[in-house]
Amino acid sequence: MASGDKKPARARVVLTDISSRAWEHPADRGALVALRKLKGFDVLLKTMSGVFRERAWRLTLLGSAVRVDERQFARLHRLLAEVGRSLDAAYLPEMYVQADPRLSAMTVGMDRPIIVLSSGIVHHLDDDELRFVIGHELGHAISGHAIYRTLLIRLLGLGGLLYAVPGGAIGIRMVTVALLEWSRKAELSADRAGLLASQDPTAALRTHMKIASGGTLEELDVTSFLSQGAEYDEGGDVRESLIKLSLLQQQSHPFAVVRATELRRWIDSGTYTAILGGDYPRRADDDTASVSEAAQEAAASYAVSFERTQDTLGRLVHDLAGWMGSASTWLNDRFRRGSESA
Repeated sequence: MASGDKKPARARVVLTDISSRAWEHPADRGALVALRKLKGFDVLLKTMSGVFRERAWRLTLLGSAVRVDERQFARLHRLLAEVGRSLDAAYLPEMYVQADPRLSAMTVGMDRPIIVLSSGIVHHLDDDELRFVIGHELGHAISGHAIYRTLLIRLLGLGGLLYAVPGGAIGIRMVTVALLEWSRKAELSADRAGLLASQDPTAALRTHMKIASGGTLEELDVTSFLSQGAEYDEGGDVRESLIKLSLLQQQSHPFAVVRATELRRWIDSGTYTAILGGDYPRRADDDTASVSEAAQEAAASYAVSFERTQDTLGRLVHDLAGWMGSASTWLNDRFRRGSESA
């Protein structure tokens, strides 16, 4: 079926008053909950971004791309309204289509977020897949990811200057690595938002397959594609584990196959179905969200990842942690018995 072909309308659940905490990955949510508690921090970063820069982005798009509205790319305009309705969005960002053969999309801006779709992704994806992509970008906008992304961009831009400062290279590297790890988790969050907006797991999977393959599905197989993700998770020996860590160091996005695997895992956990059934946090309660609880959930998610992984290095770290815990318990017991006998 061609991208422009229409299918019968399918009713989607309207997630009334849904909070972005519903789709945020625990590691992403922990950072965002803490950030939202820092009143004025967003104002500081917006000042750093500068009104001029944001206006320059919009003027550049106005002059070089096509703004989506009722008369231009009307199909995309309709899809944006649909995903906004599903996520009960309080506002809808402007959206543009930019000449770019790559399959890509992004959300820029802090005061007035703007969604930018490449012409390649518009050409290669059908309506259901585009609904997932637009929902993904809307999820970025609602979560406020632009604030941290701006900080990351600023730090990367200051890298050369700070390397000249004694100790600056180590400090900037540590912060950058942490922000890149957050950025990868933010992409997983946005994938969940895209799924909740489109409410079509099959289309979400197809989207990742098309992004990985360059836009074709004719010679792809869903089972084989997902088995790639399992093979990547399992890895090989310690050397391959270290290579994977080095590959991720400069990546702001997880690999497409990994994203599909993570989204499938989230669906299988039952959370997706529960949210569609009405079991989700509300925006009205965002101000009372606990920072410590969010931090505990983030720590727990990493612990579960270590326990679940079949990766050699992951198993080694997990087994070593278990051995250290057992040794600590044994030593504490010995000292306690020694003190009691004395």
